[in-house]
Amino acid sequence: MSGIAERIQSVVASLPETARLVAVSKFNPAEAVLQAYNCGQRLFGESKVQELTGKYEVLPKDIEWHFIGHLQTNKVKYIAPFISLIQSVDSLKLLKEIDAQAKKVNRVIDCLLEIHVAQEETKYGFSFDELRTLFKERAFDVFENVSVVGLMGMASNTEDEVQIREEFRLLSDFYKEMKDSLAPQFRELSMGMSHDYHIAVEEGSTLVRVGSFIFGERVYA
Repeated sequence: MSGIAERIQSVVASLPETARLVAVSKFNPAEAVLQAYNCGQRLFGESKVQELTGKYEVLPKDIEWHFIGHLQTNKVKYIAPFISLIQSVDSLKLLKEIDAQAKKVNRVIDCLLEIHVAQEETKYGFSFDELRTLFKERAFDVFENVSVVGLMGMASNTEDEVQIREEFRLLSDFYKEMKDSLAPQFRELSMGMSHDYHIAVEEGSTLVRVGSFIFGERVYA
């Protein structure tokens, strides 16, 4: 795990003041997270509920945990007591369950709505038009224990930087449109991973999800 501190510092140094690093620690042991923690990193991203809850139990409690993977409704209850931000809300059904579980533990949970901008069919998320309609119909107003604070998206898995930039720009433009009109509470736009976060911050990302560059390739699956 040597070099984690140096790689975190290099990422943070490359970010503008408007962007923060979410160190994606999924598939890496708690010891690696602790090494990153000891050099000052406090934001970490996980995509598996069981793995996240296990790390939460053994790691410092001032860590700000972000859930970044596809979240099943029946797993929400396990992370509701402590999660700082759920970045990957891809349906009203999921948001309703987060609201219900947050109410049980007397919390308001911040959430990002996942937008499908990539060309792959495997990606989850709302469409632009779907979200415009939901906000115009005030569909989110009924939830008292969730706060929709922004958007998240992933670019296509391609080496074509022109395509990646176009997809990030589409999402960024939509974020600005929503913030200016229907969702003034928006404050976070999560775009960019290890291979494309430089492009993402240029296009306005406020959160970058960097994992393999910091921790190396997956230790276990």
